[in-house]
Amino acid sequence: MYFLLFALLLIAVLGCILFQCRRKKIICRIKKMDCCAKCTLLDELVYPFGYRFHCDHGFFSSTVDAPQRHAGYAWLYDYMAPRFQMVFDALPVYFDYRGRTWLIEFWKGQYGINTGAEIGIYHADGIIPESDYKTAWFSCAEDNEMLDCSFLLCNAGNECIRNSERHWWLTAFLVGCFSKPSCLTMEPCISFPNREMLCAFVDGLKRTGYPEDCISVRGLTVCFVFHRNSEKYNLITRFWRCFSQWKNKLFCRLYLWVTRPFLCTEDRILYLYYFIPAAFRKLLRLRRFHKRCHKRHGRRH
Repeated sequence: MYFLLFALLLIAVLGCILFQCRRKKIICRIKKMDCCAKCTLLDELVYPFGYRFHCDHGFFSSTVDAPQRHAGYAWLYDYMAPRFQMVFDALPVYFDYRGRTWLIEFWKGQYGINTGAEIGIYHADGIIPESDYKTAWFSCAEDNEMLDCSFLLCNAGNECIRNSERHWWLTAFLVGCFSKPSCLTMEPCISFPNREMLCAFVDGLKRTGYPEDCISVRGLTVCFVFHRNSEKYNLITRFWRCFSQWKNKLFCRLYLWVTRPFLCTEDRILYLYYFIPAAFRKLLRLRRFHKRCHKRHGRRH
């Protein structure tokens, strides 16, 4: 009996020693890497997930050829998002333009342990009645249909993220930052190819209840401020949003505690990659639930 207890204690002590040795080895490995090597490695690691890392600003954004492009968009994605620890405010703007119903949607909120924002550009194959918006599937804009987009995401009045690019899905995610969607303010700007599409979008934005005097139009560019979400959630959705936010806050603190030997985002993420690879993969599964929702949505039709 005593021999067994002694053996278990010895195994535990040896395990702690090996754990600390491995941890110190990883810390030394990262500290010896220069900034360019870290950024290059991070880009290689996150590219298969459809993202790239901005070393100068410390956030992730989606690539034009991201695998999520094949999933398109359906209302079910937003409905299921809180069950996958994605709690955000969404502003979908539907409008008809040249024989097709277009959707430009704006998101801001918490994506796991990431605070982020998105602008998505989609369209249907034809004109869709308003009653079918929540059951229709929208394909992503093609390369020749992409628009020049930009946004500024502020948290409680402080600048958090700024990103701009010609894209079909412009995003930015700041790792290790926890925010309530209601505390985030998004200032998006979109440039359209012609006046016809611009006017159609502005009309769609007005139909969402957005006040006309808060919409700024300069040339072919539309800018506005997305702050409050007027959508009313049912009891089940409110539960999932609260429960997921509780988990997001917990895991965000856990991430900061585990990666506490470092302060820079690239160092923290590389440390997580070497130390807990499963947690690193979980970190980058932003919007990966689209595939599962897309399959479910396809079966319904």
